[in-house]
Amino acid sequence: MLFVSLVFGQLMRRLHQPAVLGELIGGILLGPTVLGFLAPHIFFALFPENAAITHAREGVIQIGMLFFLFVAGLEINLSHLRQNKWSILCTSLFGFIFPFGIGFGSILIAPDIWRQPHNPNILFALFIGIALSISALPVIARILMELRLLHRRMGIIVMTAASINDIIGWSFFAVLLSRLNADVHERSIWKTVILIAVFSVSILGFGRWKGKPFFKWVRHSFIWPNGFICVIAVFILITAAIAEALNIHAIFGAFLVGVALYHVFVQKEEYRAREIIYQFAMSLFAPLYFVSIGLKVNFISHFDIQLVLLVILLGSIGTVGGATLGALISKVSWRESLAIGFGMNARGAMEIILASTALEYGLINQEMFVALVIMALVTSMLSGPLLQWILKVPRS
Repeated sequence: MLFVSLVFGQLMRRLHQPAVLGELIGGILLGPTVLGFLAPHIFFALFPENAAITHAREGVIQIGMLFFLFVAGLEINLSHLRQNKWSILCTSLFGFIFPFGIGFGSILIAPDIWRQPHNPNILFALFIGIALSISALPVIARILMELRLLHRRMGIIVMTAASINDIIGWSFFAVLLSRLNADVHERSIWKTVILIAVFSVSILGFGRWKGKPFFKWVRHSFIWPNGFICVIAVFILITAAIAEALNIHAIFGAFLVGVALYHVFVQKEEYRAREIIYQFAMSLFAPLYFVSIGLKVNFISHFDIQLVLLVILLGSIGTVGGATLGALISKVSWRESLAIGFGMNARGAMEIILASTALEYGLINQEMFVALVIMALVTSMLSGPLLQWILKVPRS
């Protein structure tokens, strides 16, 4: 799995595409879609139906997902909200409400086009609204860096608005997953929301007010950087475990830790440790996770062209239209507003993690999973070239 991710990830980088695209393609080739069809005996030799082996592999992959969500959370810098506050808030508000409303409303109004019964599951409708509303900060940041737009006003608006939307979207998703847990099904929705709010404020508050002094003490008290990184890993795992104990998915806890510790890792010494964790997560854990996506589903037998086109079309119209309108309302120029809309439309790895978690919980079927994964890849591939064309900037 690592070898395949390395080869196909490098191939995509040479084509100026996200490495995650190559990793997913490698997983599809290695999984039931291609290898399982052409040479099933080799496929089952590589991935035997043995419970112990499967659990061990899934355990490594799940831990990898936690570290990937942690480094994704480290991309979120809400301090930029002080600059261009009105533009960021308008872009975030319309960039979330439009795609959420289109996804949620279209299922209730026209469930047939979503392959849903006439009385669709309200939780499914909520999930689609969330899935069409989130962005992929690591992908967006990479695109903006390559185009040298990250520190311009347009880049700051895109990154901060997408950060706010991701926090809102993942918070909603945490509430949604808690409703699917049989142990808390009887708990009122307000108790769930309050519990998640208290958990989030506690983690974010610790990071904001106690993070710097605590990790400064860690840096001087433990071997550098080994001990420091070990403490970070323990912190991630404990927070993820607490999230699970509260019947909130572990990935939400890991994501919150990343958001909470952003200000810790901008310091010079801590930034070195961040780079070590980042490279380890992106070079080992993330490739394993995204290759494993291709092992979950047969992408040919579960490919539904109507669902794929519907998800791409509605998701793009909602995000691009909403974010562009929000930027225009805040007096951003037409060209920059359109660029902001297309910048926020990149879904990438975050969408894939959202979809795979929903599939794990039985919230969506395999056809919808395939449609969401394809939408994530298509929007990520198109965002860079479209931004380059709209703003007429060279790629670095």
